[in-house]
This record gives sequence, structure tokens and C-alpha cells, in this order.
Amino acid sequence: MKRIVILISGRGSNMEAMLRVRDQGGLGQAEIVAVLANRPDAGGLATAAAAGITTQVLDHKAYGDRESFDQALAAAIDAYRPDLVVLAGFMRILSEGFVRHYEGRLLNIHPSLLPAFPGLHTHQRALEEGVRLHGCTVHFVTPALDHGPVVLQAAVPVLDGDDEDSLAARVLAQEHQIYPRAVRWFVEGRLSLVAGRVRVSGSHQEGALIAPRLDT
Repeated sequence: MKRIVILISGRGSNMEAMLRVRDQGGLGQAEIVAVLANRPDAGGLATAAAAGITTQVLDHKAYGDRESFDQALAAAIDAYRPDLVVLAGFMRILSEGFVRHYEGRLLNIHPSLLPAFPGLHTHQRALEEGVRLHGCTVHFVTPALDHGPVVLQAAVPVLDGDDEDSLAARVLAQEHQIYPRAVRWFVEGRLSLVAGRVRVSGSHQEGALIAPRLDT
């Protein structure tokens, strides 16, 4: 049984999607052992608690600098002995020491087709650039912000008349599909990193799988 810790900062909609898939048996031999938040008012804490999952808050404002917070966060995470740490809307830039500590077992999802549009305001930036495809990316976390090895991507078309909200909603729907899938791959031992690239055993492709529709 693989042990998973999820980090959130707000509602945690990707965490909610993970719980739904778990309840349907779609995460394989995995147990979500804890949900941690850096904000006491994170809405996802109540959702996790209602699902019977242990929750914990480490308010980043109580720490003098990023490194001291990350050290405390790592200590809290390690107490749950996780095999995998999942960032689900965790709105903190993590220090290099933290990332190195969880190298190869720290996943994130970003609302763009990386390497395009790292950072914030991805949907508005995509509209301003006039791209015709946008989407989301599951990746292993590295010290370089939003530049880790790509595990899985889903693309959505940018439609005439789209605004930031409509585009974001379609991308989020894809996030909720591909993130649990990537976690399941990890749980099943199908993910590996070779020379900085992701390989998925049992797949005909390596690294990113661009999937405007995900039916399986």
C-alpha cells in the first residue's frame, strides 16, 4: 500500500477529484494518509476531514523565512511516512532543499501545457498570446519553478469567445482527470525517471501524453 500526503492552500479541487477516484477504486493500492495546508482557512481541510483523512495546518506566516517553514513542513510530512507527496493547489514556492528531499516522489499539476506559461495567470496569458491549444501538465517537481519532467498533459482548444473563466473551467475539468491517473501510475510503479525524462511502462509513448480527450 502506497502512502500519499496531499498539500493544499485553498479549496483543493484536485484533492477532491483524487478522493472521488479513490472511492471508485481508481487509485489502486494507495492510501491518502494526510492533507496538510499552509493556510488555516483552506476550504479543503473540511472536505478531507469529512472523508476521514487526518488534516494538519502549518501557517507559513508563523515562520520567519521560506527555509524555516519548509523544514517544518518536511518534518510534518515525514511523520506520515509518505511514498508520494502531491501538490494540489499548494500556493508556495518550495525551497531547493525541500524539493531535493522529495526528489522523484513529489508531483504537481500546472494549468498550462508546460513549458508554456509557467507561473501565475496562465489562462489570461494564453488568451493574450492567441494560442489555439491550452491545457494542463502533471510533472515531477524540481527546483526550477514549473519546469520538472512532464508525466502527463491534457490539451483543450481555445475557442472563439473564450474568456479567462470559461477557459479555466475546461482546463480544470481535464486536471481532475489526468492528475489521479498520474498518481495511479506512480502507485502501480509504472513511472520512472531516466536521464531527466519520464517513462511510463505499459505505454507506447514516453513522457507527455497529449490527450484532448481522455476516455480510458
